Amino acid sequence: MNGFEWDWAFTWEVLPMILSAAKVTLLATLLGSLFAIFMGLVFALLRRHKSRTLRTIVYWVVEFIRSTPLLVQIFFLYYVMPEFGVSMSPLATGVFALGLHYGAYLSEVFRSGIDGIEKGQWEAARALNLSLVDTYKDIVLPQAIRPMIPATGNYIIAMFKETPQLSAITLLEMLQIAKIIGSENFRYLEPFTLVGILYLVFSIVAAYGIHQVERRFPKEGFSLK
Repeated sequence: MNGFEWDWAFTWEVLPMILSAAKVTLLATLLGSLFAIFMGLVFALLRRHKSRTLRTIVYWVVEFIRSTPLLVQIFFLYYVMPEFGVSMSPLATGVFALGLHYGAYLSEVFRSGIDGIEKGQWEAARALNLSLVDTYKDIVLPQAIRPMIPATGNYIIAMFKETPQLSAITLLEMLQIAKIIGSENFRYLEPFTLVGILYLVFSIVAAYGIHQVERRFPKEGFSLK
C-alpha cells in the first residue's frame, strides 16, 4: 500500500520537471489558438464568398476536419505527411493539428457572428462605397467580435485540455513527462495528480480571463484601423 501514500519529498522533486513541461503545453496552446483563430476567420470568410463552388469546397473541408478525430489528424500529419515530403517537428505538428482542427470549429462561430450583423450595416457600407475589406475591417468585425468571445474562449480552453494527445507523437508536454517520471520511479500518483491540478488551475484562470475580456469589451465594438 506504500505506493498509494502521498510522498511530499518526491512531489517537490518532480514538480520543477512538470512545470517546465507546462511551458511546452502552454506554448502549444497559445500558438495553436492563434493559428485556429486565423484559420477560423479564413474558413468563415471563404464560406461567404460569391463563388458557390468555393463555398461548397470549403464547407466539405470544414466538415471533414470536424468529423474526424483530432488524434487521427495528428498521426496523419506526423507519420503520413513525411511520405509526401512534408516533415515537421512534434511541436509544429501539434500546433498545426490543433489550429486546423479547432479552426474548423471556430469558423462556424465566426460565421455566426458575422451573419448576426444587421443587414442595414452592410447596406450602409455599400452606400458609403466602402470596399469589402474596409467593410469587414471597420464595420462588421468590430461589432461581431464581442458575441464571439465566449464560444471562442471555450474552444481555446478545450484545445488546452486536448494537448495531452500530442504525447502520442513524443511531444514532451505535461502528460508525457508525467508518464516518463512514473515509469522511471514506479510512482504515478504524484506526477499525474500534479498534472491534473495544473490543468484545472490553468483552465479556471483562462475561463476567468475570458469572462473579464467579454465583460470589458465595448458593446459597440472598436475600429480595426
